Amino acid sequence: MGESRIKSVSYNIDDADNKDVIPFDNVEEAWFWFLAAQQARNDGARFVAGSGSVLRPCEPVDILKILDGLHRKRLLMRDHLLVLRHYGRRNMAPDSRRAKEVRAARLWGEAMDRFEPIMESKGIIYRHSWVSKYDIGTIA
Repeated sequence: MGESRIKSVSYNIDDADNKDVIPFDNVEEAWFWFLAAQQARNDGARFVAGSGSVLRPCEPVDILKILDGLHRKRLLMRDHLLVLRHYGRRNMAPDSRRAKEVRAARLWGEAMDRFEPIMESKGIIYRHSWVSKYDIGTIA
């Protein structure tokens, strides 16, 4: 009958069809983008996939699903979520050099560490080698 088929969108950045897709540089950049998109949506913006000035390898709902999965698996607790929301809205990570932000910086780092392998595997962020992640030149 009149069965409509929904085309599945592939976000594999290695596909030839996705040459213009630009992954995020890191988890923080993806998180700030996600929160800005959610805020725009809350303010009444409507999203059409692929209509932004930069094609990204995911939609905001994809990051929300990752967040939900980590929370359901109890890898992110309520305190992590509160820190992610608060500092995400400020569009800056907590600074561990500030006495009042030490705990928040620890929670932020834990959350980013838990997001990173999932986002790398899905092609949302660039894969970084351990050499670039842990700048070898600074280790004496």
